[in-house]
Amino acid sequence: MKPTWIIVADNTHARIFTAQTPSSALVEIEGIEHAEGRLHDREITTDLPGRIKSGDGSGHALEQATDPKYHEFDKFAHAVAQLLEAALNNHQYVHLLIIAEPSFLGLLRLRLSEQVKMHITFELAKNITLHSPEDIREHLPDYLPNA
Repeated sequence: MKPTWIIVADNTHARIFTAQTPSSALVEIEGIEHAEGRLHDREITTDLPGRIKSGDGSGHALEQATDPKYHEFDKFAHAVAQLLEAALNNHQYVHLLIIAEPSFLGLLRLRLSEQVKMHITFELAKNITLHSPEDIREHLPDYLPNA
């Protein structure tokens, strides 16, 4: 059987599994945490935005260009995409199945290289990152790709 990886992810966790045969149980081979994604906005940004005063003496706060939480989630998606790219280049998998929390799946799709995308054989937009391997296996096809 050619190597198959199953990645289950959300904005702060990613777990990578494989299976010995197309119908066997999942074996977790790696887990990744992104603790920064669980921080509150005020903990991510250390400085308050500045203020602008207009000619009449009134003022308003400057807006941040991007949401700090979104920025952290995007950074994590980028890190996961880089890990998947490196693993593919090292021939650690041939087939990739992805189960991810819907908004994180969108970010991950934006960050994945075309080379990695060509190896995706299954996607599911669902947040089951903290579930047991047995429960995760229930969301996958009965037979994993092995061709």
